[in-house]
Amino acid sequence: MIEKRLKKIFDPHFNAPIEAWRYFASLGEIVDYKKNEVIKESNHIEKYGYFLIEGSCGLFVWKENNFVCLDLLLENSFFADDISLSTGKPSPIEIIALEKSTVFRISKSNIEQLKQTPMGNMLFMIGSEKDFNEKQKQHLEFLTKTAEERYLGLLKNRPELLQRVHQKHIASYLGITTQSLSRIRKKIK
Repeated sequence: MIEKRLKKIFDPHFNAPIEAWRYFASLGEIVDYKKNEVIKESNHIEKYGYFLIEGSCGLFVWKENNFVCLDLLLENSFFADDISLSTGKPSPIEIIALEKSTVFRISKSNIEQLKQTPMGNMLFMIGSEKDFNEKQKQHLEFLTKTAEERYLGLLKNRPELLQRVHQKHIASYLGITTQSLSRIRKKIK
């Protein structure tokens, strides 16, 4: 089941045989999280990499008595506290299930085991490159576009995010207050 879904999601980037995904799936487990349940706590060491099967999640960092949203994820997304996972050290990133969510997770040791295979190494290399490109694009948009332009981009490219994720998280993700987001939404309507 999960191996077919992983293959379908990844095929546009690299068409790996189903056997590679079957092996990948054998190294992990499916876990359910309740809405607002913490998946990875701030200032703890990340122990897993994740694939979101159902629901939504957010990556947050605590700043000046508020959580700041670094990323919002919906189904068919890979995610983790990559800094902590790669260094083995705690990081300030907290991961929270924003809806009731079902996640496939794979331990760091099993990720390392998977990377020892030629196909697993290729999958992680391509996945890392894709993730890096997405993060760089997100960073550039944050630096070069107005909050209204970023909101319009979400409206065009990720409308389901706006329908499913609480407005305070959307505002934080855009780098604005909820009041500013409300003004932008009124202006656009």
